[in-house]
Amino acid sequence: MSDELEFVDISEKGRSREGKTISSDRRLFMQLLAYGGCHDTVPIIEALKQQGLTAVLYEDLNDPQGIGLLLYSENPDYFLTEARAFLNRPPFSQLTPKPEYTMFGRTYAIGYEDDLDRVLVERPKERITNPDLLWAIWYPLRRSGEFVHLSAQEQRAILMEHGGIGRAYGRAGLGTDIRLACHGLDKNDNDFVVALIGPQLFPLSAIVERMRQTKQTSLYLEKLGPFFIGKAAWQGKN
Repeated sequence: MSDELEFVDISEKGRSREGKTISSDRRLFMQLLAYGGCHDTVPIIEALKQQGLTAVLYEDLNDPQGIGLLLYSENPDYFLTEARAFLNRPPFSQLTPKPEYTMFGRTYAIGYEDDLDRVLVERPKERITNPDLLWAIWYPLRRSGEFVHLSAQEQRAILMEHGGIGRAYGRAGLGTDIRLACHGLDKNDNDFVVALIGPQLFPLSAIVERMRQTKQTSLYLEKLGPFFIGKAAWQGKN
């Protein structure tokens, strides 16, 4: 057995316009937390403003006393230091946590992006804080084991079908997405967290409906949901 250590490169990879491989160690972490028992979002928003957290506050469509708080940072320690201390004080400590909707993930590159900092950090921030994109559907998913045993060509064709739908809706101005990897970060062993974000709710529902017909969703997803549906009541920026 060789004593040499295997070289491990965990940076995100892209490709420059000249065709050269580029890399980055930047990633944006995001966490969605849901709460019940919120009778008034005004004190919540005021507390968020005073604290200056990088966050988005959603009002829960399916719970008249429900809210969702989306936190984001490049540093995962943020969630266990500044954000944790804030959430353990009023007004959040007076609410009822709904851990079944907790989602946590990190941005990732596919390998062809020519501007990794924008793809991994700047663009996701722009999307979740865009005042024209207030509606959101957040959900986790897990692929079946069969998917990873497909050939690279088969996987690529399946993902292209899925991605093509999203791009078509994006070009029409009906919705866009946030895609996060959550391998080993999710208590239910999900693989990804997805957010569909847009100016109206119906097109986002239509995207989910259309995705149900793709090979990835109909044949190679083991688990999908639960779904958190909300509309942004406040969008903080850093």
